Amino acid sequence: MQVFRGFHHRAIAPACALTIGNFDGVHRGHQAMLALLSNEASHRGLPTCVLSFEPHPRDYFAAKAARPELAPARIATLRDKLGELKRCGVDQLVVLRFDERLASLPAEDFIREVLVEGLGAKYVLVGDDFRFGAKRAGDYAMLDAAGDTLGFDVARMNSYEVHGLRVSSSAVRDALARGDMEAAAALLGRPYSICGHVIHGRKLGRDLGFRTLNLRFGHPKPAAGGIFAVRVHGLAEAPIDGVASLGVRPTVEDAGRVLLEVHCLEWPASLGPEGAYGKLARVELLHKLRDEARYDGLEALTAAIRQDVADARAWLAAHAAERRQTTRDRI
Repeated sequence: MQVFRGFHHRAIAPACALTIGNFDGVHRGHQAMLALLSNEASHRGLPTCVLSFEPHPRDYFAAKAARPELAPARIATLRDKLGELKRCGVDQLVVLRFDERLASLPAEDFIREVLVEGLGAKYVLVGDDFRFGAKRAGDYAMLDAAGDTLGFDVARMNSYEVHGLRVSSSAVRDALARGDMEAAAALLGRPYSICGHVIHGRKLGRDLGFRTLNLRFGHPKPAAGGIFAVRVHGLAEAPIDGVASLGVRPTVEDAGRVLLEVHCLEWPASLGPEGAYGKLARVELLHKLRDEARYDGLEALTAAIRQDVADARAWLAAHAAERRQTTRDRI
């Protein structure tokens, strides 16, 4: 998958089958839309293209109004979004910076300057609630009429439902906010995960007897938070069970940065004591154990971590037994 910041780049295909959105989480509704886009693109002999935005438009308007509470919690980092879009077979991703100029661009100009002249759209697929342009004045009817005039086809995909529930980024955020990782996985079509390079931290975990892997979450407002039983991919041949904290570490740090700290229940001998730094790891958050908390000193924090490790071991062992029983039932 080719990734472009903006559309003024010679390597961008001169024509494409396009869909537009933030694609936070790349949930099952997004996946269905991308599958339809791929099918239509194949029939037309066109590459698929996703147009997305950074920052999220709601982030921009929240900052402009000085009301950070209006910004949505972020399901995925940009790295995670890129990985999932690539996995869905997208050929090109164009990321536009959402700024004052784009926010104030009239809907008609957005169609002409961005979709037609910038991206060469010959087929445009949008969701049933799609709005665009300054003050969200553009809608499907306007886009469809413009397609007749400017030479591109337009299609609209209805909502995607799972067990009668409309699949949306908002629904995924709600599931993650209440710690229902099973519901989030059903909406996403996979366990909720965070990917990133292992970075150096304060090394406090090893002093407390619990070595951790640190991954940054590149957004100040993650959709999930707390202590989780997890599975780590990318460090060894087999996934590694662990326990993780996603949050701002209120007991030991007051900087407000969001970190995912993972303690592997069995440290891979092949890594050695320092062998994980710089590696790209993917951490599946399988089950929420509790919310993040502030403790009165390191002794209380250590006791809490010890209990978290025990709780994670118990949940992971029970979950493994359930998987084995399910496998036997199927056989």
